[in-house]
Amino acid sequence: MKTDIVLAGVGGQGSLTASRILGEAAVAAGLNAVVGEIHGMAQRGGVVESTVRIGDVHGSIVSDGCADVIVGFEPVETVRVLAKAGPETLVIMNTRPIVPFTASLTKQKYPELDDLIKAVRQVTEKLLTLDAGALAQSAGSGRAVNSVLLGALAGTGRLPFDRRFLLEAVLAGVPTKHRDANVRAFEAGEKVATTNHG
Repeated sequence: MKTDIVLAGVGGQGSLTASRILGEAAVAAGLNAVVGEIHGMAQRGGVVESTVRIGDVHGSIVSDGCADVIVGFEPVETVRVLAKAGPETLVIMNTRPIVPFTASLTKQKYPELDDLIKAVRQVTEKLLTLDAGALAQSAGSGRAVNSVLLGALAGTGRLPFDRRFLLEAVLAGVPTKHRDANVRAFEAGEKVATTNHG
């Protein structure tokens, strides 16, 4: 048994941190986990892609069409990794765009969100969309996007371990003063997933 997760986003959003947290949670639950990073410019604004493979796995590469879950921290970056998706792949997409500075400089138009959602639906109907930024702000920390998206992932029931391992791994790296906000952010993401996916 294995679970293959691909995370995609923009540098500075926390997708690499999220992949590390997922790996730590899986290990805490007694499972094997391999975390891999494939990123261009990991500095703020660059494309970042990482993989988390849990269970009976050896390498970090997720083959095209074989991801069980794609967690997209940004709409365009979600579409960029769709080669990893197949008809049974669950895609969790943060709908809040981050327009790359290159597009701003060259006056390129950011694609319409509806078109990006259509692109995902052409590959898989299993799509969960949420504005993780808004949910994080409502929880009390605009920086808790990570916690929202990991909570959403926990809420889908696709992880091969209990949610508490993931929440504990999230909180392990959070300063005490931000713990409550991150718990609220995690639970907000979880609620969206259970309401729309359960």
